[in-house]
Amino acid sequence: MGLKLFIKEHIAFVIFEVIVVLFIMSLYWLDGFRNINTAIYTMIISLILIVSFLGFRYIRRQSYLKKITQLPNTMEDALQKNAKSSEHIQTESYFHELYRVYQHEVQVLYASQNRQEKFLNQWIHQMKTPVSVLELLLQEEAPLDKKSVQEEVDRIKRGLDMVLMNARLEKFEDDMQIEQVYLKQIVNATINENKRLFITNRVFPEMHIDEDLVVASDSKWLTFILGQFITNAVKYTFEQNKRIFVTATKINSEVKLTIRDEGIGIPKSDLTRVTKAFFTGENGRKTGESTGMGLYLASEICEKLGHKFEIESEVGLGTTIILTFH
Repeated sequence: MGLKLFIKEHIAFVIFEVIVVLFIMSLYWLDGFRNINTAIYTMIISLILIVSFLGFRYIRRQSYLKKITQLPNTMEDALQKNAKSSEHIQTESYFHELYRVYQHEVQVLYASQNRQEKFLNQWIHQMKTPVSVLELLLQEEAPLDKKSVQEEVDRIKRGLDMVLMNARLEKFEDDMQIEQVYLKQIVNATINENKRLFITNRVFPEMHIDEDLVVASDSKWLTFILGQFITNAVKYTFEQNKRIFVTATKINSEVKLTIRDEGIGIPKSDLTRVTKAFFTGENGRKTGESTGMGLYLASEICEKLGHKFEIESEVGLGTTIILTFH
């Protein structure tokens, strides 16, 4: 099989050499064949050189030809380095690098698929709680408590928004539209969307943002990450009549948006890990509602939008999130 491949590869070379020999013989013929022995000697020497060259080349390439004519059983078989010529050494290096790139892409795809599957399973498990509460409310003979129903519906809506944004994150660049947005309008709309959550927890927002303050961002994605910051601030403020302060300041070409709560704070041991996927920490276990994906998605979106995202916290005093727009 290797010899057959070698012959097919060099058939054009052999034909070329035959043409060269015929050309030389035609020159002798035009010269009148005054020395026929010289013509025969030239032809024999040419044939010997061609056969010797091809034989030597075949011996050098035999292991390489054997390798590529036998289908590998494992990837290690395909990546063995047994080429001798510089061309085939370079070819093997190319395939090794190609395999490395392939492995990286497969690992990234597997990690993404694994994260999606884990998040979806966790999200479905958590959505069972509000669905169960709604079923219990519907089974009661007393008049339906619309306030309780609305709370559970809001919880489901927030969960749906999160799973939808998580799915869209895979094709973020196709779904992103950077524009000049009025920061106060975005913050105000986000607070209004979560006003029932504020009322239920008896936590009150306090906003200090100039009307004409403009930042470059994507309004939809910005609304989502601000929603994560604000809902977290409310959920982890267990005492009533506390406040959440939302302020924005412009320093040179930067705008800093600060969201500060008076909640329970984040332990130092958890502070560096709260933006990792599925990390719930001590606070998440206290509420039982955390998927560990909210701050992770917010961090990923901030990085893609080019916004700097910082968290400062102290247990018992609250948490401050600083979002910097360049």
